[in-house]
Amino acid sequence: METAFLSLAWVIASVLFVNSLRGLSNPETSRRGNGYGITGMLIAVVAVLVGGTLASEPTVGNLQFLLPAILVGALIGSVLAARVAMTSMPELVAILHSFVGLAAVLVGYAAYLDEPNHTGLLLGEIWADVLIGAITFTGSVVAFLKLRGSLSGKPLLLPARHLLNATAAIAALGLAAPFAMAAGPEQGFVFLLAMSVVAGLLGIHLVAAIGGADMPVVVSMLNSYSGWTASAAGFMLENDLLIITGALVGSSGAILSYIMCRAMNRSIWNVIFGGFGADPPAPKNGAVAAPQGDVVATTSDELADEIAEARAVVIVPGYGMAVARAQHATKEFVDYLRSRGIEARFAIHPVAGRLPGHMNVLLAEASVPYDIVLEMDEINKDFPHTDVVLVIGANDIVNPGAQTDASSPIYGMPVLEVWKAKRVVVLKRSRSSGYAGVDNPLFYKENTRMLFADAKKGMDELVAKLQQKVG
Repeated sequence: METAFLSLAWVIASVLFVNSLRGLSNPETSRRGNGYGITGMLIAVVAVLVGGTLASEPTVGNLQFLLPAILVGALIGSVLAARVAMTSMPELVAILHSFVGLAAVLVGYAAYLDEPNHTGLLLGEIWADVLIGAITFTGSVVAFLKLRGSLSGKPLLLPARHLLNATAAIAALGLAAPFAMAAGPEQGFVFLLAMSVVAGLLGIHLVAAIGGADMPVVVSMLNSYSGWTASAAGFMLENDLLIITGALVGSSGAILSYIMCRAMNRSIWNVIFGGFGADPPAPKNGAVAAPQGDVVATTSDELADEIAEARAVVIVPGYGMAVARAQHATKEFVDYLRSRGIEARFAIHPVAGRLPGHMNVLLAEASVPYDIVLEMDEINKDFPHTDVVLVIGANDIVNPGAQTDASSPIYGMPVLEVWKAKRVVVLKRSRSSGYAGVDNPLFYKENTRMLFADAKKGMDELVAKLQQKVG
């Protein structure tokens, strides 16, 4: 009875998880996809608790501790979800991945110490679970600290770092033999613990070697790692649903990482192996090319005049817009343009906002129509025919140095070619560099103007000026 009940629950939850991924692939169905995922996870948890406690030989106990832990965790998660700012979403995702890795490591420890004798297959599953979990845990913590700004976004390029990575990987795998041949759990646990430390250090170094511009891909890859470690735990615990769920998360995260790497002209191996082969080309004569020219500032009044005469306007949102919570003011600006017969569209870079889909979610929150939100590959060809491009708080994703400056750490990354428009206006609080820490030659181009203001305040003033001038 218990087996049939759990099997039915696993099938239903699995179908819901698959439909969740399908829904999340499109902004229009993302809410529904989230609902499927939540329902599937709820069914899975309830099925484990009910099936494990009502079985002839209960597999779930200590409910007096388990149920309060679930409630406390749910409360903490609800508070975090309600209070987290959209700009903090990337680091929240990263730290949640670290929890998955840490949980896998602790479950692996518990599974090993629970019984004195294990088959060779189970020992291998425990080893894989702890190894991937430890790398995921420490790597995610480093990613969280980098995204939060607690650690520098610059890559940590130690001498012979690839040899260090290879040595750590060989050491972690080499400890498997004494672990499997240990006389007892106490002796074997020492080797398991030693491997965890080595794997943890490897995770730190792998992510520390990745530069800030590539951190969105790292977060996606860590998401994949968390899925594989969950799948390994499923084999270890003989839980079919955990195997399926982990495989879904792991494969979808890996596919997303590959797609993002292609979009950014990056090698997937650079992400997996901590920047292997990712050294930027050395600049000639040891000097980094410096942009030539002066920054030309503009005002909301002058910009309103230009926009009033425009027929086609493109808005490029970035991290600065998210920080200022300016999406609603931007939506008001777009509504005004469209009411005057001016074509207004959004151009989205794959990693705008430091997380895949970050800007899409932000604009959806402001009820921006999906059909005017275009991806980089769709809109780059239209910039030469655009009258005004308004860049709101974006920097690296519109940097022409990615195409022209071989010494730049973002060289080769596809960017939005906004400089091809008749007029480019960059709305920023200052002329500071972006997350990658490099200057932006766009600021110095003849057709570029800088509007120095907070994104929300600047957009509010622009809409007011337009209404005042045009009506």
